[in-house]
Amino acid sequence: MSSDQTPPQPEQGRRDAVRAKAQLVHAQQSRARVIRRTTVGIVIAMAVGAAAIVVTWAVASAVSEPLLNPRNMTDDGMQVTVFSATDLTAASAEVPDASASLTTPDPDEDETDDGDGDAATADEDAEEGATGPVEIRVYVDFLAGGAGEFQQANAAQLAQWSEQGAATVTYHPVALLTAKSNGTKFSLRAASAAACVASISPDTFFAYTNELLMQQPEVDTDGLSDTELADLAIAVGSQEPKRLRTCIEDGRFTTWVQEATQRALAGPLPGTEDEALTGAPLVLVNGTPYVGALDDPAEFAQYVLTLSSDAYYQATPTPTPTPTDE
Repeated sequence: MSSDQTPPQPEQGRRDAVRAKAQLVHAQQSRARVIRRTTVGIVIAMAVGAAAIVVTWAVASAVSEPLLNPRNMTDDGMQVTVFSATDLTAASAEVPDASASLTTPDPDEDETDDGDGDAATADEDAEEGATGPVEIRVYVDFLAGGAGEFQQANAAQLAQWSEQGAATVTYHPVALLTAKSNGTKFSLRAASAAACVASISPDTFFAYTNELLMQQPEVDTDGLSDTELADLAIAVGSQEPKRLRTCIEDGRFTTWVQEATQRALAGPLPGTEDEALTGAPLVLVNGTPYVGALDDPAEFAQYVLTLSSDAYYQATPTPTPTPTDE
């Protein structure tokens, strides 16, 4: 028998299955595109946010800590107010004590008391004419042998005079011997390290300067590495060792040292009319170069005393005679 009914074709079922699978794949692809777009959007937003953070941090760092100029320095020098070094106590017993006379010559030697109060008037005039502390500036290249000699001989009395208010002491790191250390540029790197200490840990600047000069390398040797310079800075008691190490090992202030050295060579130096740096060390006392023995503390003390006395008497007005009735 024949029949007009056609049995279901398997092709139809296959097409339906393929269509369903295609729809499923399409849906999966659509979801994947949505996820990708969302992910890309999130990544872009995160990247923009990260860039903003980096820019903000960089600006804040530039404001809070300039890369070109160290903090706490005036006229390219660091005035020391905290003197701490392990060897100063013993050394102070070996140097002459001239501090009591640096700024206080006795005006009574030139007074005459006629019984009408002239001596009291002279005392008042002397106080008004007092010149204040002696100004001592030390231009130091950490590779210069004379700088080490001067520091070893005079560090204790410099500290003593400053602590008693008889003198101000300012160190100026310079780099004149950069080419004298087998290519390592120790002079430049050491001065930059000292600038880092002045900027980040000013209370240890004198101690660090003192240690650098006490452990001074010979000319034409490598000198200390950046790591060793940082180790020494931390050893003397830095308040922020991580920041200080980064500053020193990055050579943050090498450009500043070069520029400060050029300014000193061009002159005039602070407190002078026409003096310029011609070699290191250079020690200025009230703007006048010291040309005596660098390793003789007694000679240096006498030089300081002489200039201090001269300045005092030049600044002290002569008492006006009191007219007498005839």
